[in-house]
Amino acid sequence: MGKLIYGTTTEIGFEDRVLAHLQIVIGLKLRRKEGFFFSWRDEQSVGDGRSAIWIDPAIPLLFRYNGGRQPKINKEWLEALTLSSNSAQGLQRTEEIGALGRDEASAEIAPPRR
Repeated sequence: MGKLIYGTTTEIGFEDRVLAHLQIVIGLKLRRKEGFFFSWRDEQSVGDGRSAIWIDPAIPLLFRYNGGRQPKINKEWLEALTLSSNSAQGLQRTEEIGALGRDEASAEIAPPRR
């Protein structure tokens, strides 16, 4: 599991695949010097609630991946995340949709059969 490290004290765990998609969407917004909310559902281990942070270009941001491979990018999911980032509610972390859904993503990581 990778981490999004925001500022000097906030670490949020996400699967590398999710983190790669978030990096693209967040990077697009920050390049335009746009601040926005980012929210997600918390893991059960930390209370199973929801969290949100204000993403601002002035606050340091680090994407730390657990694995060494760049995940394939699901363009349909990326478009959905980008649309949400431009809404009044801000970027909402959602489950993956489209061409590389959960089954395909799992198969991509599995070792080939002989």
